[in-house]
Amino acid sequence: MDPVIIVGAGPVGLTLALALARQEVPAVVLDEGPGKEEPRPARTVVLHPDTAALLERLTGTALDHHGVRWSGWRSMRRKQVVSEIAFAPDEPAPVHIAQHVVSGLLRAAAADQPLVEIATDSRLDSIEQETSGVTAHTRGPKGTWWRGSYLVGCDGTRSTVRKLQDIRFPGRTAVERHAVAALRAELPWEDQALLHRMPPWRSSGPFAGEVTARPLPDGAWRLDWLLPPGKDLVTPELLVARIRETLAGWTDGTTPAYDLLDTGVHTVHHRLARRWRDGRVFLAGDAAHLLGALGTQGLDEGLRDADNLSWKLAAAWHHGPHEALLDSYQEERRAVVAARLRATDQALPGLRGGGGLRHIVPGTARGHDALLTDGHLGRGALGAPGAYAASPLTPRPLQGEIPVDTPRGAPVTDVRVTAEDGSFVRLRDRLGRGALLVLLIAPGTGVWDRKHWVSAGVMPRLAAAVTALPHPAELLVAESYPGAPAHSVLLVRPDGHLVTALTGVRPADLYTAAEATVGGAVAVAEEVEAGVR
Repeated sequence: MDPVIIVGAGPVGLTLALALARQEVPAVVLDEGPGKEEPRPARTVVLHPDTAALLERLTGTALDHHGVRWSGWRSMRRKQVVSEIAFAPDEPAPVHIAQHVVSGLLRAAAADQPLVEIATDSRLDSIEQETSGVTAHTRGPKGTWWRGSYLVGCDGTRSTVRKLQDIRFPGRTAVERHAVAALRAELPWEDQALLHRMPPWRSSGPFAGEVTARPLPDGAWRLDWLLPPGKDLVTPELLVARIRETLAGWTDGTTPAYDLLDTGVHTVHHRLARRWRDGRVFLAGDAAHLLGALGTQGLDEGLRDADNLSWKLAAAWHHGPHEALLDSYQEERRAVVAARLRATDQALPGLRGGGGLRHIVPGTARGHDALLTDGHLGRGALGAPGAYAASPLTPRPLQGEIPVDTPRGAPVTDVRVTAEDGSFVRLRDRLGRGALLVLLIAPGTGVWDRKHWVSAGVMPRLAAAVTALPHPAELLVAESYPGAPAHSVLLVRPDGHLVTALTGVRPADLYTAAEATVGGAVAVAEEVEAGVR
């Protein structure tokens, strides 16, 4: 079968290619550039625990070695610390890393992956679809025709794929603007990120009262100053004056020595493509959506697009097209991003508007700081990974279903599990292989060798039920899971979202949930129950 054609070799496109290869699906990545991203110290990304874990799985590299995992977060208003959060050494925390470093790690992993081909200097100029596949033409020194099973546009804001498919991209322009500087200096907060609203020092030039500092490796920092609405020019002289003023305000009143590495202006747009699928053509990342106001991270959502789409394309590639499963990509991901945009747009007037009740209502400012903290830390409506509770893949309520701390459709908690080969691994390490995960909660199993309990209790019956599922599945065992009683069984999608939690081994319910998860008809499987009693 033909490979999946991926247009765009940024982080989202390369992530999708590696995610497909992990599921034994070949991919061709059309890169209109020379194959290397120029270093820009001021162009960085914040990855939250789920997306950081995704990249670590695909690259085989700990991101801590290339970026900074925050040790804490501090929110200040004027001279007061409004909130301070410390992350324990083993607690998931955001990772701040340069985008060209992320791209470099992904390119290196792709170079070692025989199922991934990167075609440089290949600019897309046409797409033709047929019942059996899709054909793309590129121009340039290596211009040619490419034949694929599916095509995914990961080609950014000005997506050629989106334009060729005549997909509208409505939204808002310049929702926020930030002046950005990457510099090397000694600041009082080692490996801690800072949000400072209304700092007490006098502002100079076209700057609003908010600045964010995020640590980078080797003593470097990225500083972002919120700019007021409008198109006021930020000159180098104004930016340098603001840097000196800000650094002096954070230290002892005098500007410490610093080394300016890079500067820029970051403009945030909010846009959402009308359609994310057109036959065998899909959109992902900035080609499908733009967001990023109030500290939310657009790359996070692009990587989640790739994670969601990869296992569905892999299932269709290996087992034949399944329209309901492929359609669910748009229904799930577009709904999550739309909800994120709505939440941000609703919060913007109160957080950024001047005057109003926020100056006279007690506690309003603190609530605003909490909202901004959520956006920056990947929490709440502004930042938490989306849940797919309303997905068309969600099974109807099952008789044996029980509640756990993870809601239906939400990302599962990363716990230690015993794999089928007896090894102890993290649950997230088993994601993205194309298989459903069936997790048995069995206290005490972690202290015994697998051979002592694999044939005891409910294990044989559960193993038989897993073998009978309508999609490949892996059976895992955990000592515990938040909110799950002993001997309960959790069904997890290949991208790590909870399908259901069942009380005990219930083969018919498990089969019904698995069938719905892969887009099949929901049916009670009495014959499965009878076959494994």
